[in-house]
Parts: sequence; C-alpha cells; structure tokens
Amino acid sequence: MRAAVFRKGDLYVDEIPAPEPETGQVLVKTLACGICGSDLHAFHHAHHMVDAAKRSGSSFVMDLNKDIVFGHEFCAEVLDHGPGTEKKFKPGTRVCSMPLAVYMNGDKANVQPVGYSNVAPGGFAEQMVLNELLLLEVPNGLPTDHAALTEPMAVGWHAVEKANLTGEEVPLVVGCGPVGLAVIAGLKIKGVGPIVAADFSPARRVLAEKMGADVVIDPADHSAYTDWSERTLPEGYDPQSLLSVMGMGPQPKPGVIFECVGVPGVIQQIFEGAMRHTRVVVVGVCMEHDRFEPFFGINKELNVQFVLGYTPEEFALTLQHIAEGQIDVSPMITGKVAVEEVRHAFEELGNPEKHAKVLVEPWR
Repeated sequence: MRAAVFRKGDLYVDEIPAPEPETGQVLVKTLACGICGSDLHAFHHAHHMVDAAKRSGSSFVMDLNKDIVFGHEFCAEVLDHGPGTEKKFKPGTRVCSMPLAVYMNGDKANVQPVGYSNVAPGGFAEQMVLNELLLLEVPNGLPTDHAALTEPMAVGWHAVEKANLTGEEVPLVVGCGPVGLAVIAGLKIKGVGPIVAADFSPARRVLAEKMGADVVIDPADHSAYTDWSERTLPEGYDPQSLLSVMGMGPQPKPGVIFECVGVPGVIQQIFEGAMRHTRVVVVGVCMEHDRFEPFFGINKELNVQFVLGYTPEEFALTLQHIAEGQIDVSPMITGKVAVEEVRHAFEELGNPEKHAKVLVEPWR
C-alpha cells in the first residue's frame, strides 16, 4: 500500500506492506486524516520527543531507526475483520476511533499509538488496523472530512472539561491554531463568555471568530491580558479599596486562560499577565525546554493544569457535537492532499496565513 513514511528524519512516499488485522482488530481503509501539530513536532523534534517520552515514563516510544507512518486524526471505512471480532460494523461502514491499536499476546495487551508506532501505521497510509471495541460509526449525513476532525476537536473539549468551569468565568484563549480553535468551540458549547481570543495571525483571528470567539485581539496592537482583565471587573470595582482587599466588596469574575501555543516563554507571559486566582490550562505542547518564575504563580495564587488527549467518553461526545452541528469544523479545513503532497503540506503548515487544518486523502 502507498504511504507517506517518516524515515531517517524525513518523509518519503513508498509502498509498504498492508497491515493484517489480529485478534479483536478490524482492517480499515483511510478516507481522510488530518495533519496534527504533533506530527509537525515529531517531524522536527523526533529525537527529543522520544527522549522526553522515555524520561516521562511513557510506554509510547518510537524506534527512529525504523519506519513510522504518522496520522492519528482520521475517518476510515471498514474493509475486513480479524479473528475474535463480533463483526458489529459491516464492510463499507464509515468509522472513527481513538488512535490506539491493541495487540494481544495471550492475556497481555500491547497498546500501540496509531501514527506514532513502528507497528501500527497511521492515517497517512491507505490502510490501518483498529480495534473493534474502540470504533464509532459515523452518523449518516456527516461528511467524511468533518468526521476526521473528531480527534483534534476532542483535545479541545477535554481541555475545557479539565478547566472545571462553573459558567461564570471569562475565558482567554492564547493562540488560535487548531488546538485553540477546538478550545473556543468547546467553550461555546459550555456557554461561558465572553470568549476572548488572541493571536498575531490575521487569518487565525478570522477563524477564531467563526468558531465562536466573542472578542478577538491582535497582541501586536494591545495587551490581550489588559483587555481580558477589564472584562472581568464589575462596575465600580476598586482593587485598592478596603472591601476589595478583604474580599467583601464586588469581586472580579473568575478568569481562566488556555495556553494553546506551545512555545517557550508563553507560560511566563501568562503568569505575568494573569489576574490573581486565575486558572491556567496548558494545552499547547512545547517540545523545548522552557522557563518561568514560580513566584508569579505563588504571589497570584494561580492554579495551573496541564492536559493531554481525551477520554473515550469525550471522544464519542465530540463526534456527537460535530454530527449535531454544535461544532462547525468546516472553516478549519483549508486544504486536502494526497500522500505525495504530505511533505509539502508540512512545510506550508508552518505559515499560519495559509492553512489551519490540512487533510490527507491517501486514495486521492
């Protein structure tokens, strides 16, 4: 089968053996697969990613001396069933799944992350193997390319859930790439607001508005933190008054900041710009060493939450959100490519003015 293969630090188009479904697995045809920021991280920082995974205790460790097929944001079509399956989904059924492939060795399970594994090829290939127990049927009428965005939108929904919102917060989303847009969509469903979003990119600010942001800020013009802080303050609030200092007078609405950039220095900027008692949810994946001053967090009594991925329930609910029109993902899809064009798409995704989400269609 054809695939875009990560080999020796670069991407190549090649013919590789088609996977064969093992116990409990289903063979699927990849219909569409999004290129994720994590794929770009893996492409540019593969050795650091593997080293950090080992040091952080992750069992998902790639061997960079062997081929890897990226791609974990996908919609696929059922082709065949392996042994030990209940054949719940007949051939031709469109499905989504959490990107995990479970290989059984007796009563022991070997869980492989689809797209970051030397064993389980991802969606930049014509075929994959998935586990029947994790499959979700795509509702009738939902376009394939929309269903493929279930995984990245689930990341945003998980971050919003982890924020433990009460409904009274004024949220600030820093960074309006795909992760930030997914967070904005989740906040819109939750009904909190006004949703303030900040990004230097004009194209991303337009997308933020389309995804539900109420206030969009260009940090090059003025501070997003100042604008956001003013929206939390009640009329007549005086931070220097005795009542305010004692917490007895009118108090600001609680604030929550979602860090969706993932580059060094942003967390420190948030610490400096945040109001007291703000909750900070770190969603962006920084693959480099970073530094921040804990004193800011201590002095302001900030609550910092790091998040990753989603639960099976959140993944299924996200597919439902998209199918029912609560999340319109169409503005995010800015390109579609064949496997031969994946390498070029990786380069173009470095320019936020060109693309938000590019889908790979291996059979294109």
